[in-house]
Amino acid sequence: AAKGPAPHLRRSGGAATVKTMLLEWCRARTHGYPHVDVQNFSGSWGSGLAFCALLHSFFPDAFDFAALEPTARRDNFALAFATAEERAGCAPLLEVEDMVRLPVPDAKCVYTYVQELYRCLVAKGLVKTKKR
Repeated sequence: AAKGPAPHLRRSGGAATVKTMLLEWCRARTHGYPHVDVQNFSGSWGSGLAFCALLHSFFPDAFDFAALEPTARRDNFALAFATAEERAGCAPLLEVEDMVRLPVPDAKCVYTYVQELYRCLVAKGLVKTKKR
């Protein structure tokens, strides 16, 4: 059986395939959200809106996505991380200050956080996985 942060994404092909599948999952969950276009695990997450959209897709009553502004990066990251911790039980692996310090977030940090969020959502039964 696969082990690690996102065992349900594990398929033959290794880490690159898991990363691609996780990116596709993020893209599908955030499709249609304004100012969100997930193409990678770095620049696509720079405004914080991709995190907000991902969480809003699971917890639409948590906040008003339409009221968010792409330029309010600090507020967007703070909202997303607080919602992930409160609603999904996701460990606070990223700091708001670290995210706003750089114009483009670190891809490894974003990927690790999204893996943890995915794992937490699976554990809560909010993401259905295929049994093998």
